[in-house]
Amino acid sequence: MASKTATAQPPKASATKPKALSLHIGLNAVSPAAYGGWDGPLAACEFDANDMATLAKTKGIKPTVLLTKKGTRAAVLSGMRAAAKALKAGDFFLLTYSGHGGQVGDINGDEPDHKDETWCLFDGQLIDDELYLELSRFAAGVRVLVLSDSCHSGSVTREFPPPPPPPGQRIKLMPVEVARRVYAEHKDFYDQLQIDVLRETAKATTDPDAALALVGAAAHATALVGEFKPAVLLISGCQDNQTSMDGDHNGAFTGQLLKTWNGGLFAGNYNSFHARIRAGLPPTQSPNLFVLGNSAAVAAFVAQKPFTV
Repeated sequence: MASKTATAQPPKASATKPKALSLHIGLNAVSPAAYGGWDGPLAACEFDANDMATLAKTKGIKPTVLLTKKGTRAAVLSGMRAAAKALKAGDFFLLTYSGHGGQVGDINGDEPDHKDETWCLFDGQLIDDELYLELSRFAAGVRVLVLSDSCHSGSVTREFPPPPPPPGQRIKLMPVEVARRVYAEHKDFYDQLQIDVLRETAKATTDPDAALALVGAAAHATALVGEFKPAVLLISGCQDNQTSMDGDHNGAFTGQLLKTWNGGLFAGNYNSFHARIRAGLPPTQSPNLFVLGNSAAVAAFVAQKPFTV
């Protein structure tokens, strides 16, 4: 009786699928105790966060959502640090913020307008220096997309006051007098945050030629923390001399982003995605885009369809 000979099977490919995480922050108010009695009422920021989390799920991204009272400094920093620890080369992190933008006094001389830009979290502001430091903690090869629907999100300076909003509309900007009062009341806290960032980045080295090729927020971030290991892409709600508008269900920027995405039917790359969003908004609100990281890695990232894992 002839024996059966087993047919050798080719080895199966063991490619590991990239891992993807996201953090979505939406604040319809802030704590008056942390903002000189101001509660910063907005209407659509929680909708923005939830809608972006829903989009993330459709792309196989595991989301974490922090709404208003849960959008604290500790929770946001913890969420970013956990993601930075969990992700490796080839992975993807999506960070979205919808809420007020603010400013605090700049004590380290890295801002031309002598003010650091902030995200107004529930119990205190997150300074742009802190955000860039946290982004720099991600491993080489990680793709990081930041979508910021707030004022002061264009880059890092605001040389001129923004124009008044259209009648009956809300802007995502902490009033200048409130910002001044908050900084005065909590000066030691915000100054110490900047000192702590400087201590952590004291050994950062920057290629002078690379730094000269950058402008605005990219130049500021690179000068602060040195070379970025991850590929970082930030699309923001407006330019520095403009304001991001709130809405009834979505902020103007997030609403136009979702409309452009069209449930995933959008087929372009990040550059065309940004251009399409910008074209759909009025001239008074022009979303900004800038990148950080290795030029080849960033170019490959920007060439992808948005939210590709």
